[in-house]
Amino acid sequence: MAILDVIKFGGLASRDWLVYKHPKDSITLGSQLIVGEGQVAIFVKGGAVCDVFTPGTYTLSTNNLPLLQGIINLPFGGKTPFSAEIYYINTVTKLDLAWGTSDPIQLIDPKYHVRLRIRAFGQVGMKIADYAGFLRELIGSLNASDVVRYTKVLDFYKGILVTKVKSIIADIIIHDQISALEIAAQLDDISQRTQQILTPEFGKFGMQLINFFVKSINFPEEDFETINKILEDKAAFDIMGDSRYATKRSFDVYEGAATNQNGVAGAFAAGGIGLGAGAAIAGNVQPAASVMQAPAPEAAYCPACHAANKQGAKFCNSCGASMTPPEPKPTEKTCPGCGAVVPDGSKFCTECGMSLQPPVCACGATLEPGSKFCNQCGRKVGE
Repeated sequence: MAILDVIKFGGLASRDWLVYKHPKDSITLGSQLIVGEGQVAIFVKGGAVCDVFTPGTYTLSTNNLPLLQGIINLPFGGKTPFSAEIYYINTVTKLDLAWGTSDPIQLIDPKYHVRLRIRAFGQVGMKIADYAGFLRELIGSLNASDVVRYTKVLDFYKGILVTKVKSIIADIIIHDQISALEIAAQLDDISQRTQQILTPEFGKFGMQLINFFVKSINFPEEDFETINKILEDKAAFDIMGDSRYATKRSFDVYEGAATNQNGVAGAFAAGGIGLGAGAAIAGNVQPAASVMQAPAPEAAYCPACHAANKQGAKFCNSCGASMTPPEPKPTEKTCPGCGAVVPDGSKFCTECGMSLQPPVCACGATLEPGSKFCNQCGRKVGE
């Protein structure tokens, strides 16, 4: 086996490495160990994490390898080679790792009642906090000269990361009734909630989650066009009103059919109804125009979601809520004697029999409750 005089790792030009396993494992006391800035070097023997070296240059001896010395009993001042694995770990924080949902979150928008396919994208920052704990999870899976990159670690966490993000976004949209078009205002909240959940999960493997951001939540263009169409129709309805909007839609249908030979005009021709010339055209067009100008029947609006329904509908065609207004509850009053609740209009209490009629003065005037004198004749009440 080759004898190492200088042990070092210069890093990668891309700087996206996290762990590097040195290719040689035959070491002699007196060798130079060089640890660069932003690195630590860890000696491992038999799967056990031994001695850790921070940035600097070291001459290996029994003095700076106390844990390894305790395992293999290194000879003092000897040059006999001993075997151990050396791992370099990058201690620099990585803040620009990108993540995204590969599969969309399919939800019904609570405001526009259309199905949306939502995706989320963002950025995460992390670093190794527990070198020994993290390395223990990797020992046995690395070959000589293997390099573990940050992207590999992110792939390891991606499953739980994406699952938690999807769950939080769905919770906000469904339970908080926030439209997907307005979800951008919740990005900070989603980011903070997700980071709180993920932090202990990263810590289980020696990683520290520095930050977590949801940078964008979006959905396909065709889903956005569907919502835009709903907004345009709503704006036209609000401006024109129910009957005028229905009339406009009727004109739109006829206009579309006029440009389609297989449309309404074709159906008229197939039924033997010809569109003549001259006076015949005027005679046929006028009644049709008068029919289209007739006001459309007023719509009935759902008391729950305010969707338009046909008059007489018993249940909403959008949310399924009952369209029948609840029957008014009968009014009640309380007996002044025993406090029992009796139906409004009762003359006597059904519990104690006390009269519920207002007191009447001897002059025939009705007395106000609590009156001591009649406001008509001035007589004292009770005389």
